[in-house]
Amino acid sequence: MNRQDDVIAEGEPEKEFNPGIAARFPRKTVAGGALIRDRAGRILFLEPTYKPTLDIPGGIVEYDESPYDACRREVQEEIGLDLEIGRLLVVDWVPAHGPWTDSLAFVFDGGVLDHDALTLDPTEARAHHYLTLDEATPRLRPSMARRLALALQSLSTGSPAYADFGRANS
Repeated sequence: MNRQDDVIAEGEPEKEFNPGIAARFPRKTVAGGALIRDRAGRILFLEPTYKPTLDIPGGIVEYDESPYDACRREVQEEIGLDLEIGRLLVVDWVPAHGPWTDSLAFVFDGGVLDHDALTLDPTEARAHHYLTLDEATPRLRPSMARRLALALQSLSTGSPAYADFGRANS
């Protein structure tokens, strides 16, 4: 079955108990990113054109798009590769900060690349680097460094992690 068949199988949506309440519920931003490594285990980082810190390939989920599908789409847009994205590594809740609402960041296993033939979207990234987490940490927001440490841990344990602002919630 595909997603549309699954939606149809759900039947009629439940009625709003208070008309218009669904539109008044809070909205969260959601993002999906890929932890892509080289054969040496270094992480693929992008230098975004729109912010001063490094990031992993991925981005914001669009309306009615899953975090997994957004991750695949954004990876292809940003680095020009249609990768088979693997399992979930981390779900991280990020609190509201400045003009940004709170959000959920999903990190998926992007696998290991055998080659360096990336085609960067120049509107998204000015460069890419394969770095260890320790090498990248000075150029990351602290919460991203914590989130990626959990993602690396999840790779070795086989269990996904849930975090609040990059801190494991056990």
